[in-house]
Order: sequence, then C-alpha cells, then structure tokens
Amino acid sequence: MNYSVFDIFTIGIGPSSSHTVGPMKAATSFVKKLINKNLFESTTRIHCDFFGSLALTGKGHGTDKAFILGVQGHDPETINSNYIPEYIAETIKKKKAFLNFGSTSKTIDFNPKKDIKFNRRKSLPFHPNAMTIYAFNSEDEVLYQHTYYSIGGGTILENEEKPPRLHEINSFASADELLSLVKTEPISQFILKNECELNSEDHILNKLQLIWNTMEKSIQNGINNEGILPGGLQVKRRAPDLYKKLQATIDSDYLDVLDWVNLYAIAVNEENANGGQVVTAPTNGAAGIIPAVIMYYKNFSNKFRPGGIEKFLLTAGAIAMLYKKNASISGAEVGCQGEVGVACSMAAGALCEVMGGTPMQVENAAEIAMEHHLGMTCDPIGGLVQIPCIERNAMGAVKAINAAKMALRGDGVHYVSLDKVIRTMMKTGQDMKRHYKETSKGGLAVNLPEC
Repeated sequence: MNYSVFDIFTIGIGPSSSHTVGPMKAATSFVKKLINKNLFESTTRIHCDFFGSLALTGKGHGTDKAFILGVQGHDPETINSNYIPEYIAETIKKKKAFLNFGSTSKTIDFNPKKDIKFNRRKSLPFHPNAMTIYAFNSEDEVLYQHTYYSIGGGTILENEEKPPRLHEINSFASADELLSLVKTEPISQFILKNECELNSEDHILNKLQLIWNTMEKSIQNGINNEGILPGGLQVKRRAPDLYKKLQATIDSDYLDVLDWVNLYAIAVNEENANGGQVVTAPTNGAAGIIPAVIMYYKNFSNKFRPGGIEKFLLTAGAIAMLYKKNASISGAEVGCQGEVGVACSMAAGALCEVMGGTPMQVENAAEIAMEHHLGMTCDPIGGLVQIPCIERNAMGAVKAINAAKMALRGDGVHYVSLDKVIRTMMKTGQDMKRHYKETSKGGLAVNLPEC
C-alpha cells in the first residue's frame, strides 16, 4: 500500500482519529453506498453495531457522537466543532436523522439509544476497531449491511479487504530501501519529488502550510481555552495557566525550553480531548508531538530556515509511511507505542533533518525514538484521551528532541536499524495482552483507584 504525506496528516476533530474520525467517515461512506445502490429512498432506519475497542472505549472517545455526525454527512475536516453539541442534542431529542448529501436528502428514524449498540464482549477477528452498519426498510427488513474497520489515523477499511492502493508514489517498502533511493539527497526533497507525481509543487507546499496553520491554531486554542475537559474525570485544562506562568518567568535556566515544549504539546492534546480541531500526526491521541517539536525548532533553534516546516512535515510523513506499511499506528492493535511512539519517531527524524542531519542520521534518530517507546501500553482512564495521554505527548516531544540531538552527535552508524525496531514494535504489540491495547481494561485505567 503506497501512501501520500496527506494520508498521514489529515485535519479532523478530537478526541480520537480511530474512534472518532474513522467511524464518522465510515457512517458517511455507508450512506453514500445506499445512494449508489439505489437503496437510499427505501431506507427508513439505520443501525450500527460497534465491536472490540470501538465498543470498549467508544463512549469516552465520542464514537457514538461521531457516527451521528457522519450519518448526516458532516465532514471531520470542515465541521465547526462549536456546533457539534447542538447537532447531537437535536438528533437525540427528535430521534430522527437528516441525511443530507448534496442534492440527495431525507429524514429517517434514528434513535441513538437503540440504533447504536456497543458490543463490549465481542470482537471481530480482522481488527479490534470494527463496526457493522445496517439499513432497514419500512417493514424493518435489512436492505443492506456493511462492515468497516478503523485502522488508525482516520483510515478505514471495508469488509476485511486488503488496503486499497492509494497512490503510485512513495513506494519504498523499508527504511533501508528509502536510504538507498535518496543516497545523499535529503529525505524531504525525495518525498516532495514523489508527491509531485500527483500534484504541483505549489499545491503540495500550500497544503503543507495549511496543515501547519491548523497545528499552530490548535496550540493557540489550547492556550486560550480554559475550563474542565468533558467526560467526568474533572481534568482541568492546564495550558492556559502554564502559559501565564512561563510568560511571567524572570529567572530562568536552560531547561525552561522544555517547559515551552510541554506547553505546546499539552495545549494541542487538551484541545483534542475537548473535541476541537487538530491534525492527525499520525493519530489524534498523539497529535501534540509534531506541533510541539516544530515549535521548538521554530522558536528555539538557530537552525530554523524558511521552508523548514514543510521539509519537517515531508520527512515526518515518510517515517510514518514505514510504520503504516510494516506495522500499525492503531493503539487498539499495538498499544500506545503505535501512537505516541510513532509520533515521537516521526518528530525525531524530521527534526534531525531540518537541523542538518544526513539521511542516515535521520534514520538513526527515528530508531532511537521508537526504541525507547517499545511496549508502551494504551490504557486511557475512563476511555478518555486525557490521562495519561495528554502528558504522554509532552514526554514524547521531549524524547524526540533528545533522540534527534543524539543522532546528530553521531555519524549515522548504529546497531539496531529502523526497520528492525519497526518489526519489533509490531511483534511487541501482537504479544501484548489485549487489556493493554485501548480497552481501558488494564494499566492505569484499572489501577487508578488503588493509587
């Protein structure tokens, strides 16, 4: 499966790319299939069964709300998150859904309490993030049903099919192959040339700038928005207070830079936890790491140059492609090493390049970052992307910076290759008990009351 950078970085709403954005896209896809199959007019009711991790942590991740929005044609990239509560409340109150897809529209019966079912004791074998959607006619007969799998980063697959061939670009199968292709050329330049097979360079750079503008806006929103995060844990948003304290700091030391890195990451992930707009990087649960490290590069590095952010995103995207092709970025499949670990690896390699690193040093930085996330569990308390997820992004950003610096001090030669660590990550995820893979049945999610 070949990927574009824009399959890695997509704009969507929080709190989860796999549990929110994926189901939202699947619901929209299902209604479009009804239209294409001439079943739309005969459909009077829609029902969805969620399985596995989508069922176990779906409530905390807003999976049911995302499905409601998707059925009604809302797009995760363009929806105004401020109006989401209003859309949800109206659907619940009226027990109706208004399906509006271009010139095709109608109102159907839809009672979320009955027509959305969380099957917490059942999983489908193909992937832990599974959902089956049904369309019924006026006689309550099934007209059509379809199964979707949300495999991470907002990507959905259908009916256990192999991933579709998305693009005839970026077709390297491993880090070793990528290094052999780029030779001494910067990885970002190689990826840009590949992306130009689909679009003009101006289009690509403008889209990368949009991605960065959205990331930067999520930082600012996180800094400006105060209050308590939704979900019942009563987690107070820390970014606004932290920002004020940093601005008021007079006596400082060298490590105060890390306080700013922490702020950037926390701000993004608090915004994500609140259901705001963020960029999957490569997932929503790890969305704060890339922006935080870019802000470090932009505000605190003497290596910052115009065009550097676009190069950063291109290199980070290349590293993410390796994980998506050869392992997984789904917390439900491999634990948090597949989310925060991959984001840290992406950020480390990308920072290394824009700081002047060679392709071999970039590969080394990405390897170092993942090597020290191996085995990280996905154990969100209450199924919410809050504890420990928000702080994990801050820690991941700091690790990424350190990994890049370690690689830059070396010559790129190292014992464990990035390909080997990617294979190890996948095998570790497969060996991990399912309790520790986004089920909220292990780790901090169950041990908090004992602490």
